[in-house]
Amino acid sequence: MQRNVLSKMLEWNKRKTRKPLVLMGARQVGKTWLLNEFAATAYPKDAVYVNLMKMKTLRKQLENGDITPKAVLEKISIALDAEIVPGKTLLLLDEIQESSNALTSLKFFNEDMPELAIVAAGSLLGLAVGRSSENGSASSKENPNEPRGSFPVGKVNMLEILPLSFAEFVRALGKKRLADILESGSPAASAPYADKLTDLLRRYLIVGGMPEAINTYVDSNDLSTVRDVQAEMLSAYDADFVKHAPLTMLPKIRLLWNSISAQLAKENKKFIYTALKPGARAREYESALQWLNDAGMVSQVYRVGTPRLPLKSYRDFSAFRLYMHDVGLLGAMSDLPPSSVLEGNAVFTNFKGALAEQYVLQELLVNGFEPCYWTNDTGNAEVEFVVQGEKGVFPVEVKAGINTQAKSLKTYRKLFSPAFSFRTSLADWHDGTEIKDIPLYAFGPAARAYTKTTV
Repeated sequence: MQRNVLSKMLEWNKRKTRKPLVLMGARQVGKTWLLNEFAATAYPKDAVYVNLMKMKTLRKQLENGDITPKAVLEKISIALDAEIVPGKTLLLLDEIQESSNALTSLKFFNEDMPELAIVAAGSLLGLAVGRSSENGSASSKENPNEPRGSFPVGKVNMLEILPLSFAEFVRALGKKRLADILESGSPAASAPYADKLTDLLRRYLIVGGMPEAINTYVDSNDLSTVRDVQAEMLSAYDADFVKHAPLTMLPKIRLLWNSISAQLAKENKKFIYTALKPGARAREYESALQWLNDAGMVSQVYRVGTPRLPLKSYRDFSAFRLYMHDVGLLGAMSDLPPSSVLEGNAVFTNFKGALAEQYVLQELLVNGFEPCYWTNDTGNAEVEFVVQGEKGVFPVEVKAGINTQAKSLKTYRKLFSPAFSFRTSLADWHDGTEIKDIPLYAFGPAARAYTKTTV
């Protein structure tokens, strides 16, 4: 498959002021594959790959010795019988969370040996970032299996790896031309292929953007087999909770995680803590929610009451919606049969549009947006997402089926007079002056093109 994020890695490699690059993201999102693909593309003959989970002896040597660049390279060179030449060799440090000293050493590589190209990746690294920003948390002391070490904040470049977008999924299925049309950001260009793209979108809503699920579908063309793979992923995530989360936090993490699909399926204007259990309060779950955020497993979308530039400054941190990181896993967690997605439009109404919202959020994130959502003070009008573009703030109304009546969007427009608004549904494309109707399959790249947002 082809990942668009690879171009960002190639751009990083050309920078004169580059720092060690750290790939962040949820487990199984494709970080190891990207390491190797980047090496094959940019350093086909001069890459050294280290897997710190597998190389226990090397890991022990790193933990017991000094972590100056010279000392670290000497240990790696001897362990692999490989020459590492700064300015020529690419060093790949996979599963770096297994070695606290390796993680901390990135600071010294940045300061003392910036000419050496280093790309690191690991699972749950966001936990180490969060802990470093808090100068050490009680959770890290409570659980020795949590990724440790001082994360070199400010001394590395970080790149968030997200699940594959819909266009990347289409390309993975061998439909390069259709993928190119989607990524052009032109709804007019994709409109002649609406039926085909709508069918592919339905399949993407089942498979999602996790690489293993996509590979399984490409190999088997069997959606039930994909669901089996997704069930295994969800089991692996639960095992991560048990292994890495503080024991006192574990029940709350599970409650939050398992409530996402049910909360999205309801018509709540925000995440409701009492839906977890009677009497539950926000402060009881703050640490557990932050753990899921740091692990890259959820997206927390905050409410804005007054959508102005800069959008971040107007977020209401007391009200948010919680989403998963992958639409395919959301369907699997909800036990949604693949047939219900493929047949008709019932899935978009029976599941209250949860799949459509999750999908649109992922498309927004992968296309460079940091969305919020809007409700008015009385709560009788809401717009699913609000995004900041180059020339203003734009509302995004998500209509799950083909009914494009948007009363809330009219209320928003009357209050804030945006230059234009987005409405995305299964209906056809229409480039209106006030409202841009964009089919769901074309939404992400088209929104980026209309707002001139940089990925």
